[in-house]
Amino acid sequence: MASVKDLTAKEQPTWCPGCADFGILTVLRMAVAELGLEPHNTLLVSGIGCGSKTPHFVRTYGFEGLHGRILPVATGAKLVNKDLTVIAIGGDGDGYGIGGNHFLHTMRRNLDMTYLVQDNEVYGLTKGQASPTSPQGFRSPSTPSGALEEAVNPISLAIIAGATYVARGYAFNIPHLKMLIMNAVKHKGFALIDILQPCPTYNKANTMAWYNQRVYKLEDSGHNASDKAAALAKAEEWGDKIPIGLFYKAEKPTYEDGLPQASVPPVKHDISSIDIKPILARMM
Repeated sequence: MASVKDLTAKEQPTWCPGCADFGILTVLRMAVAELGLEPHNTLLVSGIGCGSKTPHFVRTYGFEGLHGRILPVATGAKLVNKDLTVIAIGGDGDGYGIGGNHFLHTMRRNLDMTYLVQDNEVYGLTKGQASPTSPQGFRSPSTPSGALEEAVNPISLAIIAGATYVARGYAFNIPHLKMLIMNAVKHKGFALIDILQPCPTYNKANTMAWYNQRVYKLEDSGHNASDKAAALAKAEEWGDKIPIGLFYKAEKPTYEDGLPQASVPPVKHDISSIDIKPILARMM
């Protein structure tokens, strides 16, 4: 079983001082170690963004893809090897904006994977433009007069679209976030954890102090995560009080369970006797 030290790569992140990505990285290593996941059977998939460098810093398999294309890559890996633990990780702009279409359809398929979204409500890598989760009126280089759109609500969207484990974490509550990640990985189905992540460089509104005054745990409120209507009601709660924790959980068949290769995944097929020369000849 790999320890946190074993999972720590030699390459170190160069994020801004005070960036919550450091906390998320630490929690992810702790969760992988505590779950006893084998590094060679674990894949981290990311896109483009500050936190999308995370696979570089964890000693498991990793794939850094294109902006907004995290989930198609993660889907392909899971369908080829259903026994692989697949964890996707990226920012709110990557996942809810550029990758919004993939986000929607991966959820409705209920693929067995975990998606961690580092939600700092800005495009941090490209100097702080407004993102899909920036609040209405948010001033940024791309919205100097304030954002006109209402913010995307990833929690309600995920519940409606078919995700079967929907949670929100807070990057500076390490034990709580670790618990959410571990339970998400153990859950069979698509798990989303939207992680509130203060950006000290480009988001001066949603700061650590701002969140500390507002976040509370759903576990302390008696919330029933199997009640879809109650989950949607809690998902709409934002302002003076912001709930974190597990909003919704359901059990239903996964996409890969219904595929013909469910019993023997493609990665385990014997292809040593297959001659691809005729196929190549037809294509050339």
